[in-house]
This record gives sequence, structure tokens and C-alpha cells, in this order.
Amino acid sequence: MAGLKTWSTIALLLACPQAFASILDAPLTQFFQQRLVGISDDVSVIVKTPDAQLPPCPLPDFSMPGNGRLWGNVSVLARCGNEKRYIQAEVQATGNYVVAALALPRGTVINETQVQLKRGRLDQLPPRAMLDINQASSAVTLRDIAPNQPIMLSMVRQSWRVKAGQRVHVVAAGEGFSVNSEGKALNNAAVAQNARVRMDSGQIVSGTVDVDGNILINL
Repeated sequence: MAGLKTWSTIALLLACPQAFASILDAPLTQFFQQRLVGISDDVSVIVKTPDAQLPPCPLPDFSMPGNGRLWGNVSVLARCGNEKRYIQAEVQATGNYVVAALALPRGTVINETQVQLKRGRLDQLPPRAMLDINQASSAVTLRDIAPNQPIMLSMVRQSWRVKAGQRVHVVAAGEGFSVNSEGKALNNAAVAQNARVRMDSGQIVSGTVDVDGNILINL
């Protein structure tokens, strides 16, 4: 009889997953829902830290490093007054990510017809998955990508806006003044990347590539 009761209890717990829920599942879910606005509209959090090791207050102040992971297994700092504790949790998030609409051989310059958005679990994707389809526009593939394969940021690079050996316009600007000159680019660079330029005088300078292909130097 005792064995029957034990199995009945186990069956009841398995049928009611909420019986295992942590007291911080709901507030942490709300915390990550706010962090993932515009990325995921379906977020849930499962706290892995035992209740006995959680902060003593029912609603701690949560925080994470600015570059911390947004989903998957995460560590969250919880503060209750002067007491601090780290909570281990699993964040499950569903949203859109970018996949190849067809086979993309290495060296392909991607256009909008070659990629599409797919909805799924973001926490189950490899790191640095591409979520914004605009990031794929004019990007160049660094490897072969199969149809329907999620695109990682490491699989592509942005198209070169400036190429080594190209004549470029250099704009050096400071407070109240601006000087324009020309030189020859010494490296390939995309927009917002750094480019080194050999000026006609022989001097080598470094600046940021703008959308027009100019090299901007802030003095």
C-alpha cells in the first residue's frame, strides 16, 4: 500500500510540473521579457538554484552584465538589500531568426531573395545567430550555407566599402574645423570599420569608413 501511495505521488507531480516551480520563476520571466522586447514575444524562465539558496526577499532586484547572454543557461545577480546572490536559470525564448532560403556557396553576396525569417526557439540556436534580416543584405558568405540553415554572424562578413590600393577621401575634423585630403587605402574595410591610409605626403593615418567610402578621423 505504501508503495502504491509513493507511485501515486510521483505520478501526480509528473502531471503537475508547476509543483516543481521556483518562487522566482515568474519575476525572472518578467525580467527577461523586458530585456527581450522586440526580440522574443514568448519567454519563460526555469530557476535551477534550489529555493533554500535563493535570496530571502520575495522580489529581489535582478541585474546582469551588459554583454551577458539573453537566453539559455544564465547567471543572474539578485539583490535583497545589502545581500547579493547569484541565481542559475534557464531562459527559453521564441522569436524570429535568419535562415538561408536556398543554397549559398562561399563568396555569395547575399540579396533579400536569398534569406528569410524563421520562427523558433532562440535558446536552441548556436551562439551569435543572425536575428535581423537587414544584417544579411549585401553581406558576403565565408562558407557554404545550406537551405534553411540558420545564419550565424561568423558565417558572413560585410561587403568591403573600401579596398586596399583604392584612392580614398580623408576627412579630419576637430572642434570648429575640418580638413579634407586624399590618400591610398592600405587595407579592405566595411562601413564603420577601421581603415589605414597612406597620404600623398607619405604619412600613414587611420580612420573610420563612412557609408560614402570616406575615411573619417576625429581630432
